[in-house]
Amino acid sequence: MSVPILPLNEMSVEEKLQTMEALWQSLSSKPDAVESPAWHEKELRDRERDIESGKSKFIDWDTAKADIRRQTS
Repeated sequence: MSVPILPLNEMSVEEKLQTMEALWQSLSSKPDAVESPAWHEKELRDRERDIESGKSKFIDWDTAKADIRRQTS
């Protein structure tokens, strides 16, 4: 199977985002066709354990964005 070549250098950011959205919509319409690697399951179990034990906590998205902006400015 050949991979189509997209003119990425000629595409605007908006066009690239639209292409990514189309790809994601296509992939997510058949979730059984995409196999997750084994380490994903282990990582999810580890994260659930950390949440249950109180080691990891959730914060709201606005706080997370503000924290990220502070760390990168």
